[in-house]
Amino acid sequence: MINIVLFEPEIPQNTGNIMRTCAGTGAHLHLIKPLGFSLSDKYLKRSGVNYIENCDYKIYEDYEDFLSKNKEGDFYYLTRYGKKPHTSLDFTDRNKNIYLVFGKESTGIRKDILKNNLDKCIRIPTNDKIRALNLSNCVAIVLFEVLRQQDYPNLSKTEIIKGENFLEDLQL
Repeated sequence: MINIVLFEPEIPQNTGNIMRTCAGTGAHLHLIKPLGFSLSDKYLKRSGVNYIENCDYKIYEDYEDFLSKNKEGDFYYLTRYGKKPHTSLDFTDRNKNIYLVFGKESTGIRKDILKNNLDKCIRIPTNDKIRALNLSNCVAIVLFEVLRQQDYPNLSKTEIIKGENFLEDLQL
């Protein structure tokens, strides 16, 4: 099972986009308080459109609450301080619980958490012109690397809603 963990997310649009991504991939979402918005926020709903209802998510009071309820699996912490790229890891074992932990937009994941998990800190390579990529983009990049390595389990590689041959059958 692939788990996306948002440590104290602050921006509702990012979380809405991530909820939509989780709904479309079957990834489970974990939200660690405090949240910088209400789950009824109009911006969250606009970003997630009507897909939020298809997102499997849980909310935790704090990081310790999250850890106490999620003990089994491999935890990876996305941070600009990571020294290995997300593509260097082996995510092919579908039987493992994988937790991809992303920090809040302003300051990231608490430094004590990172320091205690240095061997599990990863980064998306960027140049020195920015501090970090947008949170929802980071989630999509790393999540789809995991899914790619697992050959996109339970996901369709062709169009479902309009049909696999929609373009071939399109009358212009």
